[in-house]
Amino acid sequence: MSEATTSAASGLAALEARLRQDLAWLELPAKSWVPQKTVDNQPVLDVAVIGGGQAGMAAAVSLLHLGINAVIYDQSPAGFEGPWATTARMETLRSPKKLTGPALGFAALTFRAWFEAQFGLDAWEALDKIPRLQWMDYLRWYRKVMDLDIRNDHRMELIQPRADGLVELHIAAPAGKSVVLARRVVLATGRDGLGGALVPPLADSLPRALWAHSSDDMDYGKLTGKRVGIIGAGSSAMDSAGTALEAGAERVDILIRRTELPRINKGKGSGNPGLTSGHVNLPDEWKWRIRHYVNVQQIPPPSGSVQRVSKFANARFIFGAPIERVEVITGKDSDSLRVRTPRGVFDLDFLIFSTGFRVDWSVRPEFAVIAPHIRSWRARYMPPPGDEDAELSDSPDLGKAFEFQQKQPGGLPGLERIHCFCYPATITHGTLSGDIPAISEGAQRLAQGIASLLYGEDVETHYRNLQAYAEPELIGNEWTPSEPTAEEREGLQR
Repeated sequence: MSEATTSAASGLAALEARLRQDLAWLELPAKSWVPQKTVDNQPVLDVAVIGGGQAGMAAAVSLLHLGINAVIYDQSPAGFEGPWATTARMETLRSPKKLTGPALGFAALTFRAWFEAQFGLDAWEALDKIPRLQWMDYLRWYRKVMDLDIRNDHRMELIQPRADGLVELHIAAPAGKSVVLARRVVLATGRDGLGGALVPPLADSLPRALWAHSSDDMDYGKLTGKRVGIIGAGSSAMDSAGTALEAGAERVDILIRRTELPRINKGKGSGNPGLTSGHVNLPDEWKWRIRHYVNVQQIPPPSGSVQRVSKFANARFIFGAPIERVEVITGKDSDSLRVRTPRGVFDLDFLIFSTGFRVDWSVRPEFAVIAPHIRSWRARYMPPPGDEDAELSDSPDLGKAFEFQQKQPGGLPGLERIHCFCYPATITHGTLSGDIPAISEGAQRLAQGIASLLYGEDVETHYRNLQAYAEPELIGNEWTPSEPTAEEREGLQR
């Protein structure tokens, strides 16, 4: 082992010791207080968290610190939760390095503490943005030091609320299929947490071998020597373009509907503790107005992501080029695509749609039971003419603890026991349920809300426990009874 490796290991060991001491000083995690329940000889979980990425882990830690047991289920192999080591293709995170992310107020749990413990302050000062794969390494460490119960390779097949106050989870795992019961379920399922990729209808008629969405888990090596088209101009479009160019694509054409790239990140400009805490309490019209404005303005890709692409001579930025039609050209050895736009006709071997995500219950069979009963913002709020926004309208109308609400009261009892802690919660709660800047505040709000609900539904039990509580503060020998003086007793006769 090299001297640098030894130093890094000792630095991490010291950091972990400090974190343990911080938690011990704060008496965390709190003692479990939720009444244990067994149904049909099967133990019932306090909370099951679906998704073991940064949101799921932050939620689980926040619950554990409040004395609520939480088990995480994730369909990925251990160490590959979330997109960072699979479908994400940026070189570095887009967020500033100083954001504390899922640290939940613990300085020793931040990325910076983890980084400095291994590489030192000078290396931190020299760091521009956090490398993507290094962020994944940090999250792996986070899982380890917080001792989280994450059950990997567990895929959710069905989520079924029950009339008896439980939620039934049908799970497929390498050991076989099983049914788990939980009082509450948290969906920490990421950017596409309630659906999937948003792809224009024209893709339906194209051979699947000739196109992909930027979020697909794909080997970009197959694009070597190919003419590639990218539809879109956001961060993921630049990431896909850069990855294709680095893989040896013959040419990459970025076909951009707009006449120029947006320059200002309005979302970044709106971020402050007031909005983080206050968005949830704003009137509906202001929630809509703020989120719709950010959507319309669009978030520009980071400068570094654009430069990653533009340094290649075989990359082209084609502006004012919305897709009008795509034809399949049959070739002798392979098929290709002919893409028609107002700016010209482009012959391509492969097309990548970088067109975002949408709420789409139809592509998530695990939600088949609950989907028809979930109230959306479409039923809650009608925007002024011109401010229509499908993303916001399709988003679920959530309660104070991120819980789903029923479209028709009584339509699916128990639906409110499922909590949406992923991106579609944004219109109700703000950007607290996925992105790095306010993930800690969101996780703590979620955990506090669940704690309140769990206590309320068992309040009779807690009251009986209060009545039965009999640990004495005093045993009776701490004092000696005194008698009043004769003069004090004579005062009673006057």
